Amino acid sequence: MVPQRFAPVLSELAPLIPRFRDSGFKLFLVGGTVRDLMLDRKVKDLDFDLTTDALPEQIKVTLSGWADAIWTQGERFGTIGAKKGDRVYEITTHRAEAYSLDSRKPDVQFSKDIHEDLSRRDFTINAMALEITNQSPELIDPFNGMADLLGKVLRTPLSPEVSFSDDPLRMLRAARFISGLGVVPVPELTAAVKLMSDRITIVSAERIRDEFDRLMVTERPSFGLWFLVDNGLSQHFLPELAAMQLEQDPIHRHKDVLTHTLAVVENVQSDAPCDFRITRLAALFHDVGKPKTRSIRAGKGVTFYHHEAVGARMTRERMRKLKYSTQDIETVSELVALSARFHTYQMGWTDAAVRRYVRDAGAHLADLNVLTRSDCTTRNEKKVEALARRMSELEQRIAELAVSEELKAMRPELDGSQVMEFLKIQPGREIGEALDFLMEIRIEEGPLGDTEIRARLKSWWDSRVG
Repeated sequence: MVPQRFAPVLSELAPLIPRFRDSGFKLFLVGGTVRDLMLDRKVKDLDFDLTTDALPEQIKVTLSGWADAIWTQGERFGTIGAKKGDRVYEITTHRAEAYSLDSRKPDVQFSKDIHEDLSRRDFTINAMALEITNQSPELIDPFNGMADLLGKVLRTPLSPEVSFSDDPLRMLRAARFISGLGVVPVPELTAAVKLMSDRITIVSAERIRDEFDRLMVTERPSFGLWFLVDNGLSQHFLPELAAMQLEQDPIHRHKDVLTHTLAVVENVQSDAPCDFRITRLAALFHDVGKPKTRSIRAGKGVTFYHHEAVGARMTRERMRKLKYSTQDIETVSELVALSARFHTYQMGWTDAAVRRYVRDAGAHLADLNVLTRSDCTTRNEKKVEALARRMSELEQRIAELAVSEELKAMRPELDGSQVMEFLKIQPGREIGEALDFLMEIRIEEGPLGDTEIRARLKSWWDSRVG
């Protein structure tokens, strides 16, 4: 018997079911929706992924007159999209597909057999289907996915070598399920990942990025990230992780940089006042420059750069290779560059220090504060309490100054036009230098008033031209 929690989903699909049944086709609800409903997981947005023995052209005919809109971008892969009201459906012909050895795209073959379709899916826990065109819905579970789900076992319907050859991204997806569902991979799955890890290189950077992002927002991403490192998979798209594992943390001497980093990642929680995905990524990259910085320090005649600056550059390079958006790259790399800024203020939070911290953080202030709090993985309770107290003091000082000085809109007391008019000069680099001078005064001393700031500007200008 199908659990009662399926009722809302079946009710929403009810108008669609007779259209397929009356046309002589079967329709199945598949994938993560079946898995999550079986687990009774509280999922915000359930996907309505359906599979059928109807061919794409037959799916379009069956949907005609019912769907508000139909799109066919995925038709060559057997997928027809449909929209009814606010709900989007994807209906795919049963497939039997495999990647060729040097291809990034699957060779699609259609099938009439739901069991064959399920056999080509990634893991047994996702190889369950609910036939909804029967008189009463029936669970199709030929590979004992429900037992694996309850037993927290991760394995593939066919051999892992076959499954990962079909789609190498499944090796990365395994890490996501290890983190998100707490499942444990069977030994043969782990062995296949070690053996086939280089096969991930045929997968597009965009698909790797999207799957990696899904891993990063699971409850315990460290489980999956260790899986990637231990089995050599990360080496092919994020080699910086293994490099951090080899580097001892100069502050947290009892653990390597990677161990500390993954603890910081998990300290960033989804209910924190930040952009969760972005701050998790910043936590992952925040110490990425430490191994590189050590080699720079050791080189003769080479200038030493602080590891946050090096890390920010490395972050940008890696995220570009993974095809992240420009906005994501700039935000994460900026957070990495600022990640140790809090610790440079050891003498207390003067007004000037608070203004500079807020100015440098800019729009990323909330994310930076969460990252800073999360970057405390010591078991020394006194150190934890001291950091929390200093962070609270900073946030209190920011709140106090924000009331009197509008910190988020902090800018020089004179703008460029006023500077040109007052100094009687034309546009040029001198304007920028003057604004930088005025901004430093704003940060160090706060608002001075129009008369005083103009006197300061005149004195500075006279010293330059005199």
